[in-house]
Amino acid sequence: MQHGKYRFIAGFLALPVILYAIFVISPFVQAIYYSFTDWTGLSSDFKMVGFRNYDWLLKDDLFWKAVGHNVLLLLVVPLVTLGLGLFFSFMLNVGGRGRKNAAVTGVRGSSVYKVIYFFPQVLSIAIVALLFQFTYNPRNGALNAFLGGIGLDGLQQQWLADPNFALWSLMVVMVWSNVGFYVVLFSAGMSSIPRDFYEAALLDGANRVNTFFRITLPLLWDTVQTGWIYMGIIALDAFAVVQIMTVGPGGPADSTQVLGYYVYTKTFHDGQAGRATAIGVAMLIVTLIFAVVVGKLGRRERLEY
Repeated sequence: MQHGKYRFIAGFLALPVILYAIFVISPFVQAIYYSFTDWTGLSSDFKMVGFRNYDWLLKDDLFWKAVGHNVLLLLVVPLVTLGLGLFFSFMLNVGGRGRKNAAVTGVRGSSVYKVIYFFPQVLSIAIVALLFQFTYNPRNGALNAFLGGIGLDGLQQQWLADPNFALWSLMVVMVWSNVGFYVVLFSAGMSSIPRDFYEAALLDGANRVNTFFRITLPLLWDTVQTGWIYMGIIALDAFAVVQIMTVGPGGPADSTQVLGYYVYTKTFHDGQAGRATAIGVAMLIVTLIFAVVVGKLGRRERLEY
């Protein structure tokens, strides 16, 4: 009987596992293989070069500069995005004034606010990048025009043309385009938390800040941890906003160079696909390390209700 059950399960899993191996595992294996060759990406003729591509990688200053930018994105973008997502969703679901027969309520019209917050998710990242490119335009962009209109002319900058501001300007775009999704995601999680928990805490003298850190965050921790991993993967990419918005792209002075765009440059501009795949393997290793570290540091006892 048990043997028949396992055969039944294996029959259902066989096709998905085969498809996963062909379309997911196989490209990774091929990329690792090509990283040990001098493949140009255009010709079928190439030869094995051993660890020469990785030796070049370790000595390449631009690679390490791109790694530094990706690490900065990895630290800032997920933290700000998830922090804002938690704050806005908490305000929408728990931050309203108490009403009749309800000590804890969301703000009025919270469903409308959720639609507004989620709106950037409907737009393609290419459209978002173009909109912000016009916004950052130093001559007739909305940001400098707004600063000038309120008398803060001294704060006007050439946002994407200044190496000191270019990468931070891209971070704003990445946060803006993703925070709405997490507002909706965290709101869905908060709506399932019994209101009795909040009412009991308020009766015991807890304020909104205490209820957030003692009730909301612990009960949403699994969702936050998953969101952190996904946002980390997005931060490690950042190809689209760099390609569309920046000077060069990747400029000015390589101030917005990231690993994803460096792979593109090495493959299609320099014809060095072997080195590009070596960079891709490095990205894979960094992504796996990040996922493992977040999983280990974020591990805590599961709370159920």
